[in-house]
Amino acid sequence: MKKINVVGAIIISNEKILCAQRSDYKTLPSKWEFPGGKIELGETPQEALMREIIEEMNCIVEIGDQVVHTVHAYDFGEVHLTTFYCKLTKGEPLLTEHKAIKWLDPSELSSLDWAPADLPAVEKVVKEFSNL
Repeated sequence: MKKINVVGAIIISNEKILCAQRSDYKTLPSKWEFPGGKIELGETPQEALMREIIEEMNCIVEIGDQVVHTVHAYDFGEVHLTTFYCKLTKGEPLLTEHKAIKWLDPSELSSLDWAPADLPAVEKVVKEFSNL
């Protein structure tokens, strides 16, 4: 099975978390995810995440702590997803590749139809923020 290394950004601004809905023409159409993408050869996960957020969202984030590393087998390959907390530092996220974006309170994250690889990060974020 093909191994695909990807990163995701749990972007926080004004105590809300950015959620992005995948386009209808991509794999996992209309599923929600934390924005990010594939790690290119020679990139660290953090470098890949910074590049992907600039490309996909046209904004700049400060990358913080790793949240979780998830491995999920899909029919197209085995996705190794590493998510990081990020703080929006410049610009506002724009729709360039996604169908929609939403800023949600952490307690609302479970209401969306998430891509399976993102679910462990969603669960961890909901739990961490409910303990505050």
